[in-house]
Amino acid sequence: MATKTLNDLFHETLKDIYYAERQILKALPKMARAAQDEQLKAAFLQHKEETEGQIDRLKQVFEIIGKRAQGKTCDAIEGILSEGEEIMDEFKGTPALDAGLLAAAQAVEHYEISRYGTLRSWAQQLGMKDAATLLEETLAEESKTDELLSGLAETAVNSAAKKAA
Repeated sequence: MATKTLNDLFHETLKDIYYAERQILKALPKMARAAQDEQLKAAFLQHKEETEGQIDRLKQVFEIIGKRAQGKTCDAIEGILSEGEEIMDEFKGTPALDAGLLAAAQAVEHYEISRYGTLRSWAQQLGMKDAATLLEETLAEESKTDELLSGLAETAVNSAAKKAA
């Protein structure tokens, strides 16, 4: 069996996040439809547009490493998105729905931040300057989205859920 390298790990992790982003792209419109708070709906729709650009950047990274853009099933994102679906079902029409949706969205963001931070570091280590730049751009977007969601939670969504209790 051939020894696996950091290049191999980079490629496998790239396939993982590519799959994850494509699944997230499908989930965001559902989350936007389910959200009751208009700012939360708008945040989900804005992030859908960003996700489309992130997928395009991932395709560029695949080109840089000379590989075909393809995903591999990511059990982690499947689980996180499944939890979001459960929240939509179990809390539909309740004041706590938006707080649950927001928490699920932040779980997604934290997963993405972890993956993009790792991939960026590996790209730098491997001398893939252009790939590192693309991954850094996405990492910055994901961090900004996480901050936006935290702000919504702290200023509106969580207090609205609490008031109804």
